[in-house]
Amino acid sequence: MAHVVRVTYYLPDINDFEPCWPILREAFGAHPPAATVIEARLLDPKDRIEIEVTAHLPSAID
Repeated sequence: MAHVVRVTYYLPDINDFEPCWPILREAFGAHPPAATVIEARLLDPKDRIEIEVTAHLPSAID
């Protein structure tokens, strides 16, 4: 998780995002990545959230 630099959250109901905060704080710690929350219809109506992450893994030359 330390290499995650961006997160996009997709939710069918934007109001469902608030309960996620404690979990996200625990997962990302004191330095959370840049984030966007988008309200969108998900392919499976049973899904409550979809999370997309972008990470930067340092290479040997970084």
